[in-house]
Amino acid sequence: MNDILQIIAENKRREVEALFPSNSRRPFFSHEGLWLKPVFSLSQRLKEIPGGIIAEFKRRSPSKGDIAPMADVAEIVPQYLQAGAAASSILTDTRFFGGSPADLAVARTLAQDMPLLRKDFIISKVQIAQARSLGASAVLLIAAILSKKELEELNEYAHFHNMEALVEIHDIKELDKISFKPDMLGINNRNLSSFHTNIQHSFELVNSLPKDCILVAESGIKTPEDAKRLRDAGFTGFLIGEALMSSPSPGETLKSFINQMM
Repeated sequence: MNDILQIIAENKRREVEALFPSNSRRPFFSHEGLWLKPVFSLSQRLKEIPGGIIAEFKRRSPSKGDIAPMADVAEIVPQYLQAGAAASSILTDTRFFGGSPADLAVARTLAQDMPLLRKDFIISKVQIAQARSLGASAVLLIAAILSKKELEELNEYAHFHNMEALVEIHDIKELDKISFKPDMLGINNRNLSSFHTNIQHSFELVNSLPKDCILVAESGIKTPEDAKRLRDAGFTGFLIGEALMSSPSPGETLKSFINQMM
């Protein structure tokens, strides 16, 4: 694991430990209403909604710094919904991305039936249960920070909570960690050493990926032409964040993006 990712993962372990009171196996957050919140299939929506865009809400990133530090999820997510997003990804990491689990809860109240992905560095079952309680439809599982056993157990736990998992890899070797058919397989175009992006990474890996998986290209997608080329190469979903959040009007930018993809 590279230095930046290791720092993030170590910080996440401390955050997870802080969810539990001393000498307790029960987390601070409430499970009340856990089974009452609706769940909408992200994988199905990617196949049904033209464009297959997972529109991301994030305020900052380790590589770019502040992107939209004052952005309000209550304003942006309805814009994504109206613009035709298949789903929305909500960054809930605070230290490195300026997000919060509260952003996910607010998004769920406004997203109607649009699936929501909790995008975070998931290392514990408690984060998955928390995601479910906040209204997530799916969670991101990053192969680079998880063992083969952890990936399998967390994927099963997401399914237990009636959620899906977007399993993310960064290189072809990480496929060896996946012992199950993922609901969705994501290719992150971000170099985990430099955190720079290059969508050519998706094109280089696509022919080595399972043909029966729903493939999602993540990071570095800046233009409709990028998305169309990736779609032609075999990708169904496209996770786009900075290109939208750096825009004065993320909703209008997304609407134009989708129209140009068609």
